[in-house]
Amino acid sequence: MSSADPKGWLTEIGVATSRPAAFIVFVVYGVAWITLGNGLEWHSFATLATWGMTLVIQRAEHRDTQAIHAKLDELLKAGGRADAMTVDDEDAEDVEKQRKEIRRSG
Repeated sequence: MSSADPKGWLTEIGVATSRPAAFIVFVVYGVAWITLGNGLEWHSFATLATWGMTLVIQRAEHRDTQAIHAKLDELLKAGGRADAMTVDDEDAEDVEKQRKEIRRSG
């Protein structure tokens, strides 16, 4: 992903939310909300629970995606198509364009 890519920050946010540091931010935010806000009311609890589950799901999905990519990279290297391993560094819209071009040519 290039630094000039205007949409790249969306991908970076998605990756950042799958990191363990996101859970630390979540805990700090939750403690601050409970102590400085209205306490642990049902709305606060529901919001924090939803946010926490979203982080857990994001983490699991990121791990699964990285495992699939590692396996595909190994297959591409073995098949002599190492140049195709960099496609996941592209923005989603660029990948869609590449897939359409491959479908047209194949």
